[in-house]
Order: sequence, then structure tokens, then C-alpha cells
Amino acid sequence: MGFIVNPIAGMGGKVGLKGTDGVSKKAVTMGAEPIAPARAVEFLKKLEELHVKPPIEVLTCPSIMGEAEVKSTGLSAEVLEMHPKSETTAKDTKSAVKLMLASKVDLIVFVGGDGTARDILDAMKGLSETPVLGIPSGVKMYSGIFAVNPLDAAEIVEAFAKETTEMIDFEIIDVDETAIRSDRFSMRLYGLLKGPFVPMRIQGSKQISPETTDEYENQTAVARFIIEEMNPKGTYILGPGTTIKRLADLLGIEKTLLGIDIYKNGTVIKDVNEKKILQKIKDWQNTWIVLSPIGRQGMLLGRGNQQISPEIIKRVGKEKIIVGATKSKIRGIEGGILRVDTGDMKVDASLRGYIKVATDYREWRLMRVQ
Repeated sequence: MGFIVNPIAGMGGKVGLKGTDGVSKKAVTMGAEPIAPARAVEFLKKLEELHVKPPIEVLTCPSIMGEAEVKSTGLSAEVLEMHPKSETTAKDTKSAVKLMLASKVDLIVFVGGDGTARDILDAMKGLSETPVLGIPSGVKMYSGIFAVNPLDAAEIVEAFAKETTEMIDFEIIDVDETAIRSDRFSMRLYGLLKGPFVPMRIQGSKQISPETTDEYENQTAVARFIIEEMNPKGTYILGPGTTIKRLADLLGIEKTLLGIDIYKNGTVIKDVNEKKILQKIKDWQNTWIVLSPIGRQGMLLGRGNQQISPEIIKRVGKEKIIVGATKSKIRGIEGGILRVDTGDMKVDASLRGYIKVATDYREWRLMRVQ
């Protein structure tokens, strides 16, 4: 197993940069901390617990690109002959992939986001169809190559070693982060990567909401219902997406389509990060979170909304999370299950069970959160 860690992946999430490509230094100045190393260790420790037979041989990158994470567990690994700088780049990822292909690894596992997946695809073009698996550690992760979380990734590797997985082509999505930071959504299919598929453990790629009259009317009905249920004295943390944007339109406020906003008493604080949310909200007893899951993936928290951090979720509580989704979005969610991957296993566990989802005017549906 080739194992690559992109150490800066996901650092732009909590600080509200909507990605990390080209802005890792800015993220650090804003107080961002590395996300990928802990995700890598979580995966490796689970893999160690599984005691896969025969034992998996790990080939990894030097220092913070994999070696350091392996050393923090009981696993061992062979380290590639390469010399990444302290600030790693896409070039380092591509070099690692080519060295792993030359060593004829059976599977490449990487810790990163959509940008890392694109780098791996670029490095493999015309050379190999070695299977690839992503451990989610980016901000958005709209590509289909990712496991739902690091623990699921370990289970997929075990299944792959036992030859019980199906190999399929996964969509790798190219998202223009510069456009997203300007609140414009720009997404395209970048290419395909082959990888192991285990039902319910792979997240799948994002599905964009259809721009139809029926969808718009359903979004409006959902938004009207949520507004009628809102506490006029409450504070609301508004998540990203077109459904929540429609709610904001009906409230008569300007909403950051791809960011997080705070709404209270007819006023809005736009495009906030974790730090600002914690600074601005004083009355957590009267605070709610309003979300809509990502199309097809069913991801509710942990993709594109990391500003709503585990600490914020703990302060608000599951009972005050309001979810709205159109019927077509619900139908399109694989397995009919909502998913959370906040990076905090205790918080994820607290969110599991069932949650009400507004799917039309005065219409709720109970959905399971996994």
C-alpha cells in the first residue's frame, strides 16, 4: 500500500477560506492548524486494529508526508527516496505517486482533498490504473474517490486486501476555489480514477441541485416552513447551499451562498469562520444551526462547512440542528442516509441516530444520520 499525506489539506476549513489551494500561509496566519496528520493517524490505528492477514506492507513518503504518521502507530513502513521541503507542494505528491507506481504498489491511499486527488490523477495519466482511495481531509471533497471517514477507509483497505471489493471508476472533480472565495460556484469533471468500492463506505461525488421550476418551488416551500418554526429572538447559524440561500431570500437578507452566516433579529453577519462564530454568539441556549445536506453524498457536516466546528456543534446540540432538503435531493442521496464527518469521533457519535428533515411546507421526514 502506497501511503501519501498532504499535510496542508483542510487547513482552510475552520478559518473560512473554503479551501487551502494557494492560501496555506494565509490560513496559518488566521490560526489554522493541520488537519491531515490526525486523520492519517486515525486511519492507520484502525488499520492496525484490524490485523489484516497477510500483513499489509506500507510504502510511504518521508517526514510529514506519511513517515511521521506511521511512526506514531505500531505499524512500520518503507520510506521512499525523495526529499520534500518543509512546505510541501503538488510536485511532491506527483513525485511520490510515480515512485510508488515504479515500486508496483497494489493500492495508493492518500490523505487530502479534491486538489490532492487531481494531482494524483495527473501523475498517473498514461502510466497506470493502480487503484486509489482517498481519506477525506480537505474542505469540500466533491470527488467520489473518498471514503466517508478515516475509519471507513481502513475497512475498505481490509476488504481490498481480502479481494472482496469491486473496482469502479470514480469521478474526480475540479472546483475553482478562487471562484468559490468570490461566492461563485464553478465545478467540472476533471477525470476518472479507478478505486475499490464498498457500499456505504464510499461517499460518492457531489450532485448539483437541478435548476428547475419544481426544485425552486420545493426549496421555497421548505424555506417557508423553516421560517415559520424559527424563534424570533433566536440566533441562527446558516450553512451553505441553494436551499439555505432561498431561506435567506425569504427573510430579506443577503446570504453567502458558499459560506456560513449568522442571522439574528433581521440582521446578518456574513461569511464567518469558526473564530468569529465563537466570538459573536453569546446566548447558546437560543442558537440554532440550519443546514442542507450535499447532493448525492448526503454529507451534513464536515464537507464545505467546517467553520461549524465540533466545538460549535457541542454548544448548540443535535436537538437544535434544523435540516432542510428538497424531495429530489433526498431521493438522490445514496442509501437514503445522512452522514457526518466532523473530525471529532465523539461529536459524530452524538449526532448519530435520527434527525427531522423539512422536505416541503409543513412536511417533515425522519432520516438516519450515520
